[in-house]
Amino acid sequence: MMSVHRAQNLRRPQGGALSPGVPAVEPGSPAWRPRRRQAAGALVLVLLTSITLVMLFPFLWMIVTSLTPNGQATSPEFRLWPADPTLENYVEAFTGYPLLTWIRNSVVISVLGALLSVTVSLMAGYAFAKFRFRGRTTFFLAYLLTIMVPIQVTLVPTFLVAVNLGLVNSIWGVILPGAAEATGVFIARQFMMSIPDELMEAARLDGAGEIRTFCRIVLPLSGPLVAVLAVLAVTARWNEFLWPFVILQGDDVLTLPVGLASLQGGDLFSTPWGTILAITTIAVLPVLIVFLVFQRQFVQGIAGTGSK
Repeated sequence: MMSVHRAQNLRRPQGGALSPGVPAVEPGSPAWRPRRRQAAGALVLVLLTSITLVMLFPFLWMIVTSLTPNGQATSPEFRLWPADPTLENYVEAFTGYPLLTWIRNSVVISVLGALLSVTVSLMAGYAFAKFRFRGRTTFFLAYLLTIMVPIQVTLVPTFLVAVNLGLVNSIWGVILPGAAEATGVFIARQFMMSIPDELMEAARLDGAGEIRTFCRIVLPLSGPLVAVLAVLAVTARWNEFLWPFVILQGDDVLTLPVGLASLQGGDLFSTPWGTILAITTIAVLPVLIVFLVFQRQFVQGIAGTGSK
């Protein structure tokens, strides 16, 4: 009896060795599931870390090249950090090119364009979400179809309209064509559909008009939505290249992406890559700052967009 009792107390652990008093963890048992989840979580963490490193490598190369002397920027040897880091590329960017003018133009276009785009998106989204009128769904779907139309298709007609309105070589020629973006209207409409209609009805019963209802009821509840629209609009305006490249002429009105593209020459070795990468680093910083400042509101707004 004693030998049988001792044999029952012997259990084979997961590694295969016998250990007295240690119960075996069988696959599929309740005790096995936490370990499986931990292994899956570790695998996902390793995968995401690897993807993050791959995505961050171009930024590392950009920063390293911007701190490398121009004579060594085209060297085939790559280092994780330059042997003799220098800021001469940044000094050359500010002294040898109208960088401050390009930054000023990009800031003005991004801020004014974002304000106009966010305002139009909020108002249009509110109308599509809360007003009832004939053909609302059809008009909204037709409006969404414009997302699939590439800018190359509308480039010539938009340019002809800008010429007739006298907007060529003007910052308003860059701002106005993108004032009513279908993506922003769609996000605003989806978010505002989650706002209860009873709130607007109560405000109307109290004698509030549509503008007052929109400003006093809808806008205070749309903080995350405004953050999402602002981040998307500022990022799109700041990085826009093709349309400003067509509509703007002259160094005094160029934006930062267009001015940066003008520095690239035909010869690979004569192009000032160190200066170009220094300007690129400066161009990336505002976008990162905007996203970091509004990161929490951005996530909340995206989550609220799909709530209904």
